[in-house]
Amino acid sequence: MPAEPLILAIDNGTQSVRALLFDTRGNLVGKGKQEIEPYFSREPGWAEQHPDYFWEQLGEACQLLWNSTNATPDQVAGVTVTTQRGTVINLDENGQPLRPAIIWLDQRHARVEGSVKGPWGWLFKVARLEDTINRFREKTQANWIAQNEPEIWAKTRYFLLLSGYLNYRLTGEFRDSTGSQVGYLPFDYKKHRWAGRRDFKWQTMPVEPSMLPELVAPGETLGHLTDEACKHLGLAKSLPVIAAASDKACEILGSGGLTPDIGCMSYGTTATINTTSQRYVEPIRLMPPYPSALPGHYSTEVMIYRGFWMVSWFKREFGLREQKLAEERGIEPEALFDELVKAVPPGSMGLMLQPYWSPGVRQPGPEAKGSIIGFGDVHTRSHIYRAILEGLAYALREGKEKIEKRSGVKIRKLRVAGGGSQSDAAMQLTADVFGLPAERPHTYETSGLGAAIDAAVGLGLHPDFDTAVANMTRVGDVFHPNEETRALYQRLYSEVYLKMYPQLQPLYRKIREITDYPR
Repeated sequence: MPAEPLILAIDNGTQSVRALLFDTRGNLVGKGKQEIEPYFSREPGWAEQHPDYFWEQLGEACQLLWNSTNATPDQVAGVTVTTQRGTVINLDENGQPLRPAIIWLDQRHARVEGSVKGPWGWLFKVARLEDTINRFREKTQANWIAQNEPEIWAKTRYFLLLSGYLNYRLTGEFRDSTGSQVGYLPFDYKKHRWAGRRDFKWQTMPVEPSMLPELVAPGETLGHLTDEACKHLGLAKSLPVIAAASDKACEILGSGGLTPDIGCMSYGTTATINTTSQRYVEPIRLMPPYPSALPGHYSTEVMIYRGFWMVSWFKREFGLREQKLAEERGIEPEALFDELVKAVPPGSMGLMLQPYWSPGVRQPGPEAKGSIIGFGDVHTRSHIYRAILEGLAYALREGKEKIEKRSGVKIRKLRVAGGGSQSDAAMQLTADVFGLPAERPHTYETSGLGAAIDAAVGLGLHPDFDTAVANMTRVGDVFHPNEETRALYQRLYSEVYLKMYPQLQPLYRKIREITDYPR
């Protein structure tokens, strides 16, 4: 009897690279996790990492996988890759990196010199969109490189996202998935292809069409493993590499979010709420829906940029005691942080937090800052920690309501994935803030599972996406709202939280004017 086919999914996130083996029922049968250094900073606000480092760590993750599973390499039917979004890499004509990758967390800004050329500049001025377009130009990494490292840009033959780079290292082909194209690139988010030659994006950056990879849809074949890649991954023979999508898009698919009435939340470094739609719906005007891991579909996303990074920030700045206690007791620190949350009543005794620890583009705007109001002498760091979780939930609920308003579809279910979803306290709090059951997928590795679903369909292991999702995803724990707590959160959300940003926005602008931060 032949061994059951398995899919090797590579998930290169911000904090780690994971090599994951899934069977056709969505069971995780092997895992190798390699923690990584997210970035280094040569200047304040910079976030960079060497491209070769990601490739090396991918190999280490695969070695850990094969050392820790009873599965064998000959069972693998195909390979797929999902990665962090918005990280860009410059390669020369020989496919060699020219400089460190600029990581999505990077805060540098390019200079904006004049208006956009041609009729677009006039149209943006008439529509009062110049500030939005200039923000796009400032944050486009290609502009910064061309302005500050012209010799590097002159040698750049290929300009890829991290997904495109890893797919190149695996196959030797400059091809990438449409589902991975989230970043400051000339991509047409409506048609899921590179922008047409008349699109304004070509006027805002020095990128040429020849620098970009060929795009294929999720589930299609990108190429086959090279001999070098086989050895690096610990595989005995060349296998097809199947296109997946970005990590957030794959999380949605791995959570079973196929329809617009399922709100898929990611409690990761960036916190998001998404729905999957067949229609192009901008959840915030002029902010496009991102490509879905489901071919031809859109992810209507609202993002809290620093998201559960704030939890990591709290642990680093205020949580040393819990981390030391956890080490002494031989338990995970998260268990003790959940105790902090449970020690504080819902509403954090009047402490309210707005989680804009990083500015946005439109809502919130570039002037946005985080804030905590309502301090009194009763408050401790436990209250601050709970207020962080509540503030993130409020912000994501506001995102849910924006999506509902723009799409016309009511969200009736919540699926919560990402590292923060492993906290029972955070899950219960989410159910109470939203007034909806919060469902935790059966596996923590939802982004890897979503990539595996793309691969399963592409390899013919399942005939279509409906079948693959039905067989490979399921709900684990479910947290139901407490009616009394829900009513409390409803008042705090509608009567306080929703009024914080409009009332504080003028002060944020004044702070920015005086301090020149955030720039």
